[in-house]
Amino acid sequence: MPCLSLPKIAFFATTLYSTIMYEILFLAHSFLRFGVLALLLIVIAKSAMGTLQRAPFQKIDGKLSLMLLIGAHIQATIGLVLYFLSPSVQFVAGMMKEPTLRYWAVEHITIMLIAVILITVARARTRRAKDDTAKHRSLLIFNGLALVLIIVGIIMAKRGFFAVTGL
Repeated sequence: MPCLSLPKIAFFATTLYSTIMYEILFLAHSFLRFGVLALLLIVIAKSAMGTLQRAPFQKIDGKLSLMLLIGAHIQATIGLVLYFLSPSVQFVAGMMKEPTLRYWAVEHITIMLIAVILITVARARTRRAKDDTAKHRSLLIFNGLALVLIIVGIIMAKRGFFAVTGL
């Protein structure tokens, strides 16, 4: 009969905990993206209408951009944790020559962090702008650029928009 020592039990418990934590975070990261993308599309649509119609910047516009900022930062935080736990991120010899390994280790994180930075810049510029049209325009331009980057990142993943794979 095999002997179960305390270090073996601790290792097993830690491994099980890490696996469960990874799966929960992975699913949260996979599903939260839909909320962030929905908010991003709403903010872009409202800011486009506000820019074209020279509409006043309303309280709801500020709240939506704040919700987008919070959602994007939560998504980025979960993504950074997953970056260090994921079996898809491997730093091995020849990694840069292998498209899938390069995408998950370098390209995905870079593209998405730049998108989050653009969302943050949009919110910061909106808070500093005095003119309502300038506020709408900042949200439109920077969030629009973030959306383009996110779409490029999704296309580069080659797994489909609705895919939740990798567990």
